[in-house]
Amino acid sequence: MSQQLLPFRFPAPAGGGVDVLIVAGEHSGDEHAARLVRELAAMRPGLRVAALGGPELAAAGAQLLHNLTASSVVGFVEVLKNYSFFKALFEETLRWIGEHRPRAVCFVDYPGFNLRLAAALRERGLSVKGGGAVQLLYYISPQIWAWKGKRRFTMARDLDALAVIFPFEVACYRDTDLPAEFVGHPFLAADYVPPVRHDPGGPVLLLPGSRVQAVERIYPILLAAYRKYRADGGEREAVVIYPSEEVAAVLRRHEAQGCRLAPTGEPVVAAAVLTSSGTMSLHCALAGIPGAIAYRTNPITYLLARWWVKLDYIGIANLLLKEPMYPEYIQGAATAEALAVELQAGLADPARLAGTQRQAEALRTLLDQPAGGTAADWLARRIGA
Repeated sequence: MSQQLLPFRFPAPAGGGVDVLIVAGEHSGDEHAARLVRELAAMRPGLRVAALGGPELAAAGAQLLHNLTASSVVGFVEVLKNYSFFKALFEETLRWIGEHRPRAVCFVDYPGFNLRLAAALRERGLSVKGGGAVQLLYYISPQIWAWKGKRRFTMARDLDALAVIFPFEVACYRDTDLPAEFVGHPFLAADYVPPVRHDPGGPVLLLPGSRVQAVERIYPILLAAYRKYRADGGEREAVVIYPSEEVAAVLRRHEAQGCRLAPTGEPVVAAAVLTSSGTMSLHCALAGIPGAIAYRTNPITYLLARWWVKLDYIGIANLLLKEPMYPEYIQGAATAEALAVELQAGLADPARLAGTQRQAEALRTLLDQPAGGTAADWLARRIGA
């Protein structure tokens, strides 16, 4: 689905100026950035924050210039289809920064857009590294440990500081002069409210992802696995979490007995999960919910990823633990039969549940926040708030 090409013109900063512009292009980044903004507001109530982000940032008090989360796509082919849209968005973002000169731009994840924007700000002389006054800060590192590792050198060229959410990521930048600081994972923050928790008597959870293109490919196979489970005598209800009405519209095209749709933010309990490899899979892992990962993408995207990505796993919990907390079924291996077996094991195998609970505790220890403070503390130090 191509994005509609619009004549972008962002509004001027409310109140006549801006201290920080946040750029977060995905639903998970929107949530993490919103927590950062709320904490900053408590430290410095008068701080002026604008954002390219989503509804969570707007609710946290940032002036939303454009809902970037509604424009998110995934995959090489999908980005090419929407090239004109993103080019217009990119140019308007540069224009706005050049006109209103925030003290800092804080990029949150979303590297395909954000790293190009950082480079362009340097080239135009707007950023500190380009001779200007705008600090370029980055929260939630691109996954350079998975692919495109040489990006760390262009990041060091363009950025002033980096806050990472996985402890091993600090070492990834040690051969550069880019200051990298581990600030803990946001899912271990003091005010973190888990969207899911484990209940052995609860329903099955189906998590096809947050982007329309991914959901269109992954949800049918998750649903087929659930139908297989039901056909084999399973009686648990299935709950499907969706982050937006665009995703909900895709889900509603596929009806199944026993399935209930639930918006993000509605507390959910689950006994077992079938999930894509995205952010929600880590939520489930930290909650100790047993299950499996299923992933399907455009065949061309998959072939290119096989060429470029050199990892043993695609699920972040598996990567952190260096073992398959969630068995992974990718492309053709993601069949209804295989996933239904995993679902039943998560529901009925005591050893599987005990192992998942042990792994969840190990994850929490790995990702807990350090003594140095939160991401908001890091950002406040950097901008002098």
